[in-house]
Amino acid sequence: MATLTLYHNPRCSKSRQALELLEAQDIELKIHRYLDTPLDTPALEALLHRLDGGLEQLLRTSEAEWKALNLDPDDSQAVLAAIAQHPKLMQRPIADRGDRAVVGRPPEAVLSLLTDH
Repeated sequence: MATLTLYHNPRCSKSRQALELLEAQDIELKIHRYLDTPLDTPALEALLHRLDGGLEQLLRTSEAEWKALNLDPDDSQAVLAAIAQHPKLMQRPIADRGDRAVVGRPPEAVLSLLTDH
């Protein structure tokens, strides 16, 4: 199996739970603390193409930054640029296998990447 990347926010309980579940597996795991090292727009666009559920799954619309920006949630380029500028807007955790990615809500959802081919 390829390396699994977890886009992780250690302050988020769901993200910590997903990390714990993945660390218990016999896999190569890369932790990407996206608030410390934000993804740029092209990386976000690539992640979006692998993500189950699409743009609405990638975005945290409950954040104050999202409300202040007043963007059209259907304008994917504007949304991706906003996430690149304000990484707190990115949903967490996200597990990425390289060909498919899932949001870890519930945290157990990340385990689907280990059994689904």
